[in-house]
Amino acid sequence: MDLTLHTTVLPHTDPEASLRFYRDILGFEVRTDVGQGTMRWLTVGPKGQDSISLLLAPPALDPGITEEERRTVTEMMAKGTYGWILLATKDLDDTFASLSQAGAEVVQEPVEQPYGIRDCAFRDPAGNLIRIQEVG
Repeated sequence: MDLTLHTTVLPHTDPEASLRFYRDILGFEVRTDVGQGTMRWLTVGPKGQDSISLLLAPPALDPGITEEERRTVTEMMAKGTYGWILLATKDLDDTFASLSQAGAEVVQEPVEQPYGIRDCAFRDPAGNLIRIQEVG
């Protein structure tokens, strides 16, 4: 078996705000932009890493979920407890400073975690948690 990680998904509530965050603040490139208004599916990813993408999709659109489930997803997104992603960088302090200065919402400044990693965290415009860990 030969599997690779290709795309992971986070919800968005405002595609233009998400584009500003992922393209203009994180520096990701836009690979696809499909749909109109809030019903847009955006694929973004780090420049030079074409093999991995992040799909930003409208939340809770699956016709198989109930209204209560849709409401729960929306409430969890508003609290910032629904989606998250883990990114990595070789220079956490520089990355933290760049993102903070660009206006990203800081959740956690860089800290050494008791489980052996050093990381920081931000929140994207939809409430998704963006953790960034330092790698050697």
